[in-house]
Amino acid sequence: METWQKQIQESLTTPEEFAARFDLPLDQVQDIEKHFKMRITPHYASLIKEKGDGLYRQFVPDPAELEGSGVSDPLSEDSDSPVPGLVHRYPDRVLFLVSHVCAAYCRFCTRKRKVGDVNKIHPSHIDAGIEYIRRHTEVRDVILSGGDPLMLSDRKLESILARLREIPHVEILRIGSRVPCVLPQRVTEDLTNMIKKYHPVYMNVHFNHPDEINPESQRALRLLADAGIPLGNQTVLLKGVNDDPAVMKRLLQKLVANRVRPYYIYQADYVEGTEHLRTKVEKGLEIIEAVRGWTSGVAVPHFVIDAPGGGGKIPLLPNYVLSMTEDQLVLRNYQGKVFIYPQVRDGETVKAPEPELITESVDMI
Repeated sequence: METWQKQIQESLTTPEEFAARFDLPLDQVQDIEKHFKMRITPHYASLIKEKGDGLYRQFVPDPAELEGSGVSDPLSEDSDSPVPGLVHRYPDRVLFLVSHVCAAYCRFCTRKRKVGDVNKIHPSHIDAGIEYIRRHTEVRDVILSGGDPLMLSDRKLESILARLREIPHVEILRIGSRVPCVLPQRVTEDLTNMIKKYHPVYMNVHFNHPDEINPESQRALRLLADAGIPLGNQTVLLKGVNDDPAVMKRLLQKLVANRVRPYYIYQADYVEGTEHLRTKVEKGLEIIEAVRGWTSGVAVPHFVIDAPGGGGKIPLLPNYVLSMTEDQLVLRNYQGKVFIYPQVRDGETVKAPEPELITESVDMI
């Protein structure tokens, strides 16, 4: 198998390479590169079946990136950053940015204002981040992100994991990475044997389309799972990529078949240059409606919006509770059938009426 270093060396990174490979006007690609870097690995490029398909749209520059609305820091991470490279928003956990590079640059990236720029996510920030975590005893969960932590060498990544594991109040280490999808060659036995020394270590991977799960990515996921690393997946809902319930359901099922628990479907963040990839929120609710009850519960993720302005992740569900009183709940199941559930009152259970099918079709919102 080709080494991951060779994959990186042979990646498409310049406007000239992208224009030639995907038959694009060179001046157009050059204009886009001024706003956000571009990179795609040979592995991922080989999976693209045709221009404009679900994989193409995620990584190939589009002139629509220069249009539309959006902001550079939609989640207000910078305002919740007490030291450079670290975001402390939730009470007991922090996001720790340890690498400024990715194996491939997603066109919808929330952090495009930072990734690819060593001055924005600098190795010198790691010491300050670890010291902050050491001083804040409420932090029990550290999520390594970036950029992509797996773009660090084994030695550098181990140094960070080892220093964090020495902090008594840090209970859980998590790694967020798209490498198993876009650069599966990076996942080696040496890497997984190193990571498992610092358990409990969890990993959230990032697959958006079922065609991204292929023999090479399956091998990477197998190595990680066999090392005892619990795997979750974070998917971004994207127009023309996975905003079809059948496509999303197949992705979720393939993930579970490879020992990856679907964790989140994210409503795409309000990032500048991504208007052409964002969907209506109703589309996410439609997808949850199409999978909950129709496939294994373990394959059903949370649909969330990471609230603009730093409000954190807010889960959204179709409307399964139709009404609620002191006496009863009126509930709708995945088939649209409606049932009555009796409430408890004053320590006594109200006698339940027979389940009654009120209607075969109830709006989900």
